[in-house]
Amino acid sequence: MKQYLILFIFFLSLSPLVYGQATLQGTITDANTHEALVGASVCNADAVHGEKLATTNAKGRFSLNIQNIARLKFAMVGYNARIVEVAQLKGQSLDIALEPSTVDLQPVIVTASREGQARQDAPIAISKINSTQIKDTKATALYQLLNKVAGVYMVNLGNEQHTMAIRQPITYNALYLYMEDGLPIRPTGIFNHNSLYEINMSGVKDIEVIKGPASSLYGSNSIGGAVNFITQGPPTGYAGNLSVQGDNYHYRRVDADGGFSQGKFGLYVGGYIARQRDSWQDYSDFDKYSGNFKTTYDFSPSTRLTTSAAYNYLNTQTPGSLDSAHFYNRSYGSNSRFTYRKVKAFRASTRLDHQWDDKNSTFVTLFFRDNSTAQLPSYYISDVRDNTGKYLSSNGQVNDQKFQSYGVLAQHRTDFDFLHSRLIAGVYMDDSPSSYYAQFLNIDKDVQNNYYTGFTNTGRYIDDYRIKLFNTAAYLQYEIKPVEALRIVGGLRYDRVHYDFTNGLPPDQSKYKQQETNNFNILAPKLGVTYNLGSNKGLYANYSVGFQPPETGDLYSSRQLTPLKQATFDNYEVGGWFSAFDKKLYFELSLFDLEGHNEIINQLLPDNTTQNQNAGATRHRGVEYALTLAPVKELTFRFSGTNARHTYLKYSEVTTNYSTGANTVISYNGNRMNNAPAWIANSELTYKPVYLPGFRIATEWQHINQYYTNPANTKTYSGYDIYNLRLGYDIKSSVLKGAGIWFNVLNLTNKLYATTVTSNQYGDTYNAAPPRTYTLGISYSFSKY
Repeated sequence: MKQYLILFIFFLSLSPLVYGQATLQGTITDANTHEALVGASVCNADAVHGEKLATTNAKGRFSLNIQNIARLKFAMVGYNARIVEVAQLKGQSLDIALEPSTVDLQPVIVTASREGQARQDAPIAISKINSTQIKDTKATALYQLLNKVAGVYMVNLGNEQHTMAIRQPITYNALYLYMEDGLPIRPTGIFNHNSLYEINMSGVKDIEVIKGPASSLYGSNSIGGAVNFITQGPPTGYAGNLSVQGDNYHYRRVDADGGFSQGKFGLYVGGYIARQRDSWQDYSDFDKYSGNFKTTYDFSPSTRLTTSAAYNYLNTQTPGSLDSAHFYNRSYGSNSRFTYRKVKAFRASTRLDHQWDDKNSTFVTLFFRDNSTAQLPSYYISDVRDNTGKYLSSNGQVNDQKFQSYGVLAQHRTDFDFLHSRLIAGVYMDDSPSSYYAQFLNIDKDVQNNYYTGFTNTGRYIDDYRIKLFNTAAYLQYEIKPVEALRIVGGLRYDRVHYDFTNGLPPDQSKYKQQETNNFNILAPKLGVTYNLGSNKGLYANYSVGFQPPETGDLYSSRQLTPLKQATFDNYEVGGWFSAFDKKLYFELSLFDLEGHNEIINQLLPDNTTQNQNAGATRHRGVEYALTLAPVKELTFRFSGTNARHTYLKYSEVTTNYSTGANTVISYNGNRMNNAPAWIANSELTYKPVYLPGFRIATEWQHINQYYTNPANTKTYSGYDIYNLRLGYDIKSSVLKGAGIWFNVLNLTNKLYATTVTSNQYGDTYNAAPPRTYTLGISYSFSKY
């Protein structure tokens, strides 16, 4: 009896060990950001249909029984899967870091519905730049990332300044919606084509680009497209990064970020400091300080509070454009040494998410913005001439625009059993009081050398006004799946923009009333369908309406000669995607027809300044495509591009004959729109050898086709081809694990080219692009779960 008792005690003591070894717990995170991956799958790698054993929770954690299992597969949509041998596991806890895939056409996206969903369920043209692409590119400006997207040409104007072309010519107008975590970074009515310098590049995790006005959830200004910057959140455990970089033209930058999660609380803090002195271009020094933080607090598994804030400061000299003689002689001297731009931008928000049950969820976001932009702009310096064209004098202005915003965004989603349908409803409001003033400058000019030597502030106001700006919107989106493969999405959005203008100038010094109210609104329908053909193949189509109200600066500026009407756009679009060769080849295609009514056009005046006016009708037609090929694991080839034709259907301008003083109306009906390349392409070949983990080398080609530089279609710019080279090595093992080094060469062939060219009756002006630039950087990263 005693021997049986001993055996019983022995097996009783052994059983916890046996059963403990059969249970595996772990965490699945993003390899770049170290954030928890929610909904990642743990599967039996040897099962015929990949039997799912567990799914990660909101903390990225899983627990499963591994008895009789030889290999585990860890997978998530948009990430490279990993397979682990169970026999090699040590201990009872496993931390898996998945790397975002650069060859997956169907990642999880959030911009389409403000919640995570599969790309194949959204009937829109949307592209995603994930954290791996951001990490590998080591961009010093956002155009180096966004120009990888099919149909996107973000124009580099230097020192993080820019303009954009998405389903539009290169334009400075309010045709794009720029967002951070789904919130517009500026209110409708105060657009700035440069406003992406108000983004902390160091804290961006993913970038999503919707092309066209296709989303029911986003309204005004998302005509050409909407760009959503998704910021990094708190990592699982704790993690941090530090990097230092510089180039051969004295650009210097330091990035630092880090965070942790402990229990219900998580924190992320990150930012960078950049400085430029004595660059290749005269009078182009700048400083930027950028940072943001984000905290999360989980009251329960179904309720989370997220609070974030961002601050960006930019102080830059602005050299302006070059005439053709200076450009082609590579003489990059500025024709003035007193222009500048100073920007301060602060944003804060708090968002409460609650999952009521499996079919109902709600979020409410409160937000605040505080922004000021002070400048003495080179593009407002103009020469005054008499009727014969003889130079008389020069003038300019100094101006300052400020605004604050107090707003709310709320959205509710309900899923129904009926036809697997879903209803999304939301409201948006922001109260954004703003002010603007501009003072007149007398500019001194050395006429013989075409050089502006100084200025005198006359103290006389050109503009001085206050505006009570109030934006409201409400939207509904309903989705149904009558059959498994077919999804139909219908939406309706109402937008209203209210301006209450108060003039600070006396009546005898202003052409505007002392008090004026303007309202612009639209009820815009959206309709889209997707059809899943299976095996990662599908089709989509949509119809949508876009809306562009006039900006406050266009309505109330003393420089504006004609009143503006709101513009609307009808968008028709079809597309599809497919994969082949066991997912080693992916292809995506979109065809669009965007019809503009009263489109607001940027018109170049004879004195080289600009103003806006309505074109009666415009047409934008094109095709966007993206090909990704990965013939072997180590090699990835990407090719993306757009072929488009942008046409004036009904548009004319008034020109002045200086010798006679007579005005002439010139019609441009049927002409191609100026600054509208017919072909934009970007291609990249990346090699990551298996025998040297962490090493990468990539070559990139950027092509901009010839385009007209004036609406008369009498002048052209030839466009350009440039090549970039990027090398990097992240050490994966040894005592230096976590260290990294990279070396980038932009404009490898030292090509002379301009990012934009404009023409007037006195000649062409060029925004010169940087010559060959070498950038060297080092970094160190650490993490612990």
